[in-house]
Amino acid sequence: MTSFILTRLVQSVLVVLAMSLVLFVAVWLIGNPVDVLISSEASEADRLATMKALGLDLPLWQQYLAFLGDAVRGDWGTSFVTKEPVAQVLLSRLPASVELALVAFVIAVSVSIPAGLYAGLKPESPGAKAIMGFSLIGVSIPTFWQGMLLIVVFALVLPIFPVGDRGEVATHFGITTSLWTADGWSHVFLPAFSLALLKMSLLIRVTRAATMEVASLDYVKYAYAKGVRSRRVVGVHILRTALLPLVTVIGIETGNLLAYGVITETVFSWPGLGKLLINSVKVLDRPMIVAQLSYTAVLFVAINFIVDVLYTMIDPRVKALIGRSR
Repeated sequence: MTSFILTRLVQSVLVVLAMSLVLFVAVWLIGNPVDVLISSEASEADRLATMKALGLDLPLWQQYLAFLGDAVRGDWGTSFVTKEPVAQVLLSRLPASVELALVAFVIAVSVSIPAGLYAGLKPESPGAKAIMGFSLIGVSIPTFWQGMLLIVVFALVLPIFPVGDRGEVATHFGITTSLWTADGWSHVFLPAFSLALLKMSLLIRVTRAATMEVASLDYVKYAYAKGVRSRRVVGVHILRTALLPLVTVIGIETGNLLAYGVITETVFSWPGLGKLLINSVKVLDRPMIVAQLSYTAVLFVAINFIVDVLYTMIDPRVKALIGRSR
């Protein structure tokens, strides 16, 4: 088990390095930030001076090595636009994105797993058909459209929830968040629900498929035949096995919630990392873009690593396979 974890750690580091190189080159190909940062009427001397001040006059490989060396020391550079340290800006926006992702995750998981489990155990019931119809609608509607629809219905027609900003923020137990206040919850619920809808629909379908597959296995039928209580069969025999594909999907979708809430944050004017990324791309703020995308890459690699470890804890067969492979 230890050797497996160490191997996966080394692989994760190599993947992050490769991804950082790809991201750096891709952002470099977008365009020259100087074209946005200074006036089009500026002289060539001014352009060259600006490029030198920003380190853009160096060859691309030297820029990448400088970025990598600084990143290892925790320095993600300085924003070309605001002149603030990138790490400081990202940390100031991160709590808002974490709040949104956390509430969306709780909504999605708390609804989708029980609903998918019910739909898998009783696939022909009217309730199961209604659940699957809801999941189909959730998958089909574009995120930006459902976000605007929620705003129209619940913020304009029925002014129940406010839109924009995080609301009132409070600090308890050393944690500053809007989730400590009722006003904060009123601000976060609508965008979180919008963000959770697509994930909810996907998880319902995955849970239903996994439940139906496991429920048809012989050992489950044998447990029923022995007279084991239905609640125990479902909780111990069906749900635990069905968790295997769910762990993978939940892990990936958790990363998506944290990294790709761009559309939701833009539609709801939520002051998180997603909205910051859109603003940074508009002005070609290269250090900010590279730092955010690198954070996303690290996030997904870390989640995949955690999922692999959880697999060995949930399924004894995986642990046995690892033991034989050593």
